[in-house]
Order: sequence, then C-alpha cells, then structure tokens
Amino acid sequence: MNILVTGGCGFIGTNFIFLMKKRHPDWTIINLDKLTYAGNRLNLIDLEKDPGYHFVHGDICDQETVLSTLEEFKIEAVVNFAAESHVDRSINDPSPFISTNIRGAQNMMECARRAGITRFVHVSTDEVYGTLSMDEPAFTEKTPLAPNSPYSASKASADFFARAYFETYNFPICITRCSNNYGPYQFPEKLIPLMFTKATSNEKLPVYGDGLNVRDWIYVDDHCTGVELTLLNGTPGNAYNFGGASEVSNIDLVRRLLKILGRDESLITFVKDRPGHDRRYAMNFDFAAKELGFKPEYSFEEGLSKTIEWYQTNDDWLEKVRSGTYLDFMDKWYGERK
Repeated sequence: MNILVTGGCGFIGTNFIFLMKKRHPDWTIINLDKLTYAGNRLNLIDLEKDPGYHFVHGDICDQETVLSTLEEFKIEAVVNFAAESHVDRSINDPSPFISTNIRGAQNMMECARRAGITRFVHVSTDEVYGTLSMDEPAFTEKTPLAPNSPYSASKASADFFARAYFETYNFPICITRCSNNYGPYQFPEKLIPLMFTKATSNEKLPVYGDGLNVRDWIYVDDHCTGVELTLLNGTPGNAYNFGGASEVSNIDLVRRLLKILGRDESLITFVKDRPGHDRRYAMNFDFAAKELGFKPEYSFEEGLSKTIEWYQTNDDWLEKVRSGTYLDFMDKWYGERK
C-alpha cells in the first residue's frame, strides 16, 4: 500500500512512520510536511535512503502540492496528522490554527476526494469534547463537542468537515480522537519533555494553577496502533476514541518524574493558570476495543520510564531542538525558512 502521512516530521507522525515501517515493510510511505518549528526532518534521517520512504516538503493548504503528490506516488490512503497543536500558542495567536487545522484539513479531504482515495484517517484530539468534572464519566464518541480553546475549536471544526464529507460525498473518512500523548521525539514545549529538561538543568518547574488538572495519558506507540487499526479496519463515518487508561494529575506527574530523576520537589513552582484551562480529560475507548480490537499496551509507569530513558540517551537530539540548531540543518535543504 502507498500511504500519505501528513505532518510526519512531528512528534506523533514520526513515531507512526517508524512503527509502520517496522510492521509493514512492504508499504511505501510518503511524508508531506511543511517543517514548521515543530517539524524536524532529522527525526527520520535514518529512513532517507529507504526506497519505501519519500519526503515531500509542502503545506497541506497548498492544493497543487497535495494533488500532485497524491498523483505522483499513486496514493491509496491518507493519514492526516498535520496540525498546530500547542494550546498556549493558540491562545496567543489563533490564526495559524485556523489556517492549518481547518483550511488545511479541508483541503486534504477535498484533494483526496478528487483523487479517489479509498481510506482517509483524520487524527483529532480528546480536547474537542471540552472538560469533565472529577466525578463525570469519561468521554465517549457520542459526547457532544464543546471545545474551550482556540486549538480545540479548530480541531472540532475539522471534525465537522470530516463528518460533512462523509455525509455529503460518501467520502471514506474516519476520525480518531486520543488523549494526551507522550514518548520519544516530543517537542520540549509539551509537559513531560519540558519538565524533564528543566529538572535535569535544576531549573524551576512551572505548574499551572493548583496542578490538579487531570489528563488521561497514552504512550505514543499505543496511539499509533489505534490509528493503524483505524486505517486498516475502521468503518467510514465513524469516530474512534483512544486512551491509555491512565488518569494522572499534572502535579502528580511532575512529582513522579522528579522521583525518577532523583530531583527534589522544591524545584516545583506554581504559576498563574492559563485561560480556559480544562479541568479533566478521560477517554472511554470501549467502542474502539469492540470494533477494532484496540487495547493500550503500556501502563503510564512503563511508558514514562521508556520516555525518560529515551530523552536521557538522546541528549544530542534534545540539545539541537532546544538550541534551534535543528532548524539550521533544515535550511541546508530549503534555504532560510520564514
């Protein structure tokens, strides 16, 4: 199968490509990535000479690029990871989120429809469901969408476009919604790598509000397995929830990480909460378990240990990202990027 993966140089896309190359060596994977600040071509440098892997530098908003890529590589299936994903950035400036997460997603659907693509997986997020109180049941696929941040609003908009394309055009699209991912290659603006880098440098660890906001954490390979199952066996028109069955408060997570690293909790500092900060996310993935056979493999303890070990043994990657020198490496291919 020839599949197009968008945003493959980002955190989840990178892990998905590595996992699919391992499980499906006969697949040809085309990686379309704009290479924004969170896209790092160095992640997949080991695949550059693999005849079953091709990189295309392009924007999912660019109809000509998308259509030509679908045609040139005879694409049969699309997995759309490409997105702006950092909530704090969406609060500071929602514009890029509207462009990529809504216009870009719709353009991918339209181009794939025109090209006769038979499988399309649109990767969304649990944040489209809004927030839960501590005693409410977990989100199901039937939970009404109620986004509370510009980021989640943009993802919910794309989900509605996905539904509309299925209902209007009978377009073979599935939606996946997952809880908080963690694992190798995650950009250090996100919670776990951010706290890791600060703790190992003996810097203060900023925790929003009272630190009691709860997230359901899923190890990235488990999420990628869910996307794989959806790609192979998902029913068009359906949405599938994926979670790690690991609800942990932010402050508890930070304390666990400090304990593993042998650092003192005095490094924790509480900072002003961010606007519209959802209190709790939790995912009910019974439907995905029944329909697709999905089951998370990693407990949070196992996944966190693997993640910390990866960052400890890949300090060169982390330093390139933190210093920005990975962008210099990209410029050798494309010239100075805006």
